[in-house]
Amino acid sequence: MVREQYTTTSEGTSVERPESPCVYRIGIYGWRKRCLYLFVLLLLVILVVNFALTIWILKVMWFSPTGMGHLHVTKDGLRLEGDSEFLFPLYAKEIRSRLDSSLLLQSTHNVTVNARNPEGEVTSRLKVGPKMVEVQSQQLQINSKNGKPLFTVYEKEAVVGTDKLRVTGPEGALFEHSVETPLVRADPFEDLRLESPTRSLRMDAPRGVQINAHSGKVEAFSQMDIVFQTTDGTLVLDAETVCLPTLAQGSQGPSVSSQGLYEVCVCPDGKLYLSVAGLGTTCQEHSQVCL
Repeated sequence: MVREQYTTTSEGTSVERPESPCVYRIGIYGWRKRCLYLFVLLLLVILVVNFALTIWILKVMWFSPTGMGHLHVTKDGLRLEGDSEFLFPLYAKEIRSRLDSSLLLQSTHNVTVNARNPEGEVTSRLKVGPKMVEVQSQQLQINSKNGKPLFTVYEKEAVVGTDKLRVTGPEGALFEHSVETPLVRADPFEDLRLESPTRSLRMDAPRGVQINAHSGKVEAFSQMDIVFQTTDGTLVLDAETVCLPTLAQGSQGPSVSSQGLYEVCVCPDGKLYLSVAGLGTTCQEHSQVCL
């Protein structure tokens, strides 16, 4: 502890003050001062480097008051110009291209678009893969530019809303179940063929089935039977000539001269056969065909 001594003197007297044996120097001296200056210099260098890096990042990333690089912030949302690559899922309410360009979505594996409800569950999904385009939804509908439904698919049926459905494949169209349509027609100068390779072919209509060939013929082939059946009406063959080339023929008697004339006979089961024409009917004489 340092004790300070105070001496009171009057005017005209001179008294020497005793020197203090201990002298204190206020401040930082020596190696402490050099370390402090070095630390301040290091902080200044770090500050300059950080400021230079910040300026470089702003310049490289093209930061501006309206956005960053090709990404601009507008009142309607974000505007992105050029090609962009997203490494993680993108969530957006609406994605659209510029008025003078198209929108291209490209991926090395697949492109998947999901629609979710407020609970986060996926309600609809569109997946474009390398080999297949898959749509998962309760209803798929394709509309024209006027809003008219062109093609609608439900869980149990598919509806074609166009005036005409045209199949251009060389093998035609294959339907595993029934088809409901008011008209089936081939292209001009082309044949129309309805075929069931392993099962039966059936055409039903509440007001009739009409088959027309304006410039050709109608042919029906079957390995088994071809049955024309009507419940309340009649079967009408309205033509100039009715030709039955392979109709069965009854045996000709030894004393009967046919002169090339035959009679068409009908068996009880509906089978037709030919009998040699005579002065009267000869169907009974050649009815052994019906046995």
